[in-house]
Amino acid sequence: MARTKDFDENEVLTKAMNQFWSRGYSATSMEDLVSSLGISRSSLYDTYVDKHTLFIKALEHYQQMGYAKIQDILKSPGSSKETVKRLIEHATCGSSASGKQTGCFLVNAEVEVAPHDKKVSKLICNNGEQMEDIFYQVIKNGQKTGDVKNPRNARSLARFITNTIKGLQVTAKSTFDKAGFNEIIGMTVSILDQN
Repeated sequence: MARTKDFDENEVLTKAMNQFWSRGYSATSMEDLVSSLGISRSSLYDTYVDKHTLFIKALEHYQQMGYAKIQDILKSPGSSKETVKRLIEHATCGSSASGKQTGCFLVNAEVEVAPHDKKVSKLICNNGEQMEDIFYQVIKNGQKTGDVKNPRNARSLARFITNTIKGLQVTAKSTFDKAGFNEIIGMTVSILDQN
């Protein structure tokens, strides 16, 4: 019979996510995790087996939190262009919402861990494809309604936007200039008006 967890898993995953996010995977030790998560070493190992498994769970937790916000944005009223702008702002400004230069947790993992970890690489690739699909659907709908004037292939436009976001997320790791980011976001959205 499985033992009942004596801790809130969402709370623990959020703490683990923040620890990995601020320090990186390699620089975060099991000692760091035990002291910051507020659970016993035995509970940590019983539930997550090792640091790598906990890291994957933390990445999935971050992804789920992001998708919950994306769903809220997609359900909000507004034009396709407004939706694209809000999605970009969510994906980029969230990287430095705390005032710390943390960048995006998934992009950080993509740079640090994914090149030599197939499981992390697959998770990040799947996330990128899902984000591209979301932009594709919004842009395609905008082209049908006439809100998006650019006649280019909606997939190509979605790919351009997701790559611009990734660039901003990497930049947010070292610096965050809100005015500069807003200018880039505005220029990115303006591509939807080109014909």
